[in-house]
Amino acid sequence: MKFATLLAGVCLSLFLAVPGTDARAADGALAAALAGSNRTPAHIERDAARHPAEELEFFGLRPDMTVVEVSPGGGYWTEILAPYLRTAGVLYVALPPANDPEAPAPGKDKYRQKLAADPGTYGKVRMSELGLGHTDVAPAGSADLVLTFRNLHNWMNQGYAEAALAGFYRALKPGGILGIEDHRARTDRAQDPKAQSGYVRQDYTIELARKAGFEFVAASEMNANPRDSRDWPDGVWTLPPTLTLGDKDRAKYLAIGEADNYVLKFRKPLR
Repeated sequence: MKFATLLAGVCLSLFLAVPGTDARAADGALAAALAGSNRTPAHIERDAARHPAEELEFFGLRPDMTVVEVSPGGGYWTEILAPYLRTAGVLYVALPPANDPEAPAPGKDKYRQKLAADPGTYGKVRMSELGLGHTDVAPAGSADLVLTFRNLHNWMNQGYAEAALAGFYRALKPGGILGIEDHRARTDRAQDPKAQSGYVRQDYTIELARKAGFEFVAASEMNANPRDSRDWPDGVWTLPPTLTLGDKDRAKYLAIGEADNYVLKFRKPLR
């Protein structure tokens, strides 16, 4: 009897100690968010190139986190993050201030209109600002995770990339994570400080983040594209989804696909 009781206790302990139980639950929630009816069909079509589940898992996303999505564009990532975080987490989205060149014209703010039209999904999203003179993307020390997807080149072009990274550092808790994805520039050419082609060297990005105080954690090749030679007539926007040249060599650029992108993970030190 004592042996049976001991064995049962050991088995129960082993069951409770199985790693990944919470991770599997989080994965299920992420799968549900990816399958959500709120997602735009055109965004879903890009999942094969953007690998949203893999990328968010790489950054360590959990449903109970406070997350800041910076410069959300058309809302590709917001459509996933908002329902995922709605119950137990918090989502800030940092938008351009009204006087910023990136801000939409009055009455044409499709992003805010999108969120307002679906309060069931987006009603808990909190708005903040990122732009020249506006870098407090969330209350200081409040965020577990700050995410930016293909935006660093824009901040370099407008001259506030370093200020933006400093703002992310302030917003994060000690030990918090910064995730950066952007278009990877060639290493055989010096980095244009304005990134006018839309491409940024991976080593340049790592150094920028380190100067802001971050520790480099890891890089992923999940969004790499060796077909991208990174020397196009209109920069990265020559490729899909923008296709700035229209019908000129369209089939060629569609065959190349979206740009070669790096995915980098940084941490705010605990000290």
